[in-house]
Amino acid sequence: MNGDGGITDVQGVKVGHFTETRRPTGCTVLIFEKEATAGVDVRGAAPGTRETDLLNPVNTVQKVQAILLSGGSAFGLDAASGVVRYLEERGLGYRVGSIVVPIVPAAILFDLGVGDARIRPTAESGYRACQAAKAGRVEEGNVGAGAGATVGKMFGPKQAMKSGIGTYSIHVGNTGIVVGAIVAVNSVGDVVDSKTGKIIAGARKPDGSGFMDTMAQMREGRLVEVPAGAHTAIGVVATNAAFDKTQMTKIAQMAHDGLARSVNPVHTPNDGDTIFAVATGASNGRADHGAVGALAAEAVAEAVVRAVKNARGLPGLPSYRDINAR
Repeated sequence: MNGDGGITDVQGVKVGHFTETRRPTGCTVLIFEKEATAGVDVRGAAPGTRETDLLNPVNTVQKVQAILLSGGSAFGLDAASGVVRYLEERGLGYRVGSIVVPIVPAAILFDLGVGDARIRPTAESGYRACQAAKAGRVEEGNVGAGAGATVGKMFGPKQAMKSGIGTYSIHVGNTGIVVGAIVAVNSVGDVVDSKTGKIIAGARKPDGSGFMDTMAQMREGRLVEVPAGAHTAIGVVATNAAFDKTQMTKIAQMAHDGLARSVNPVHTPNDGDTIFAVATGASNGRADHGAVGALAAEAVAEAVVRAVKNARGLPGLPSYRDINAR
């Protein structure tokens, strides 16, 4: 079933947003109260990331204290420094003798085309997102890393739509296992409701009468390359089960299937699609990591839809709500 709190239904996960008021951009932090085992899978060919090599199962560090998702393109990676400062002040991190080094993997999306590109998330933004982090219901739509997110950009920004950030959770029967996802959706492709197969946001016809249907246009040969620029879906899946880094890496891989079900096209040369997977180990329930990976993909697909449905339009960038209110 769907949990009202989304990814924070997973025990040990807190989420905080910082949303820049001067232009649509921001960052979102996930803090793990008692650390978490993590993996990552990067499918897009234009990623902007930090500490992803550390999550390789052959590498030493086993736990992370937080994960950051940010707007601002590569500039937005600076926000992770603020997260590191926040955690260091609280003595949270990888201990090397008397020194504590917070481990904060991060991924960014490109939203510099929406508003003044000189304004982007900073280290202070990351710190303030940490201050806002809490368990309970997670705000969705035009907040945090989703503040400047857009979709359906294959035919240019004038035919694109506003997107945002969304979250979803699945409670697995009576096992006590929870699987959740949070995704900031800034894809070049159209967003599809995987339950109906219908496009719910994407490239619009020039007269606004409906959707271009990007894949139909590509099949007809009217579009043969992804436009220059940066387009990305970045997210985190989490579970309260206990797994090791190898298993979490597989779960991250499987979670990308949720993007493939809900965004089309996806994982293009100009997408930076990145999904982190974390396990808090807060539940005593037994779980198979293959089953959790399959459920993670379901949670990602639903989170993508929620990111679109909860977004609010901006001038020249209508939202799902705007179109369906007509």
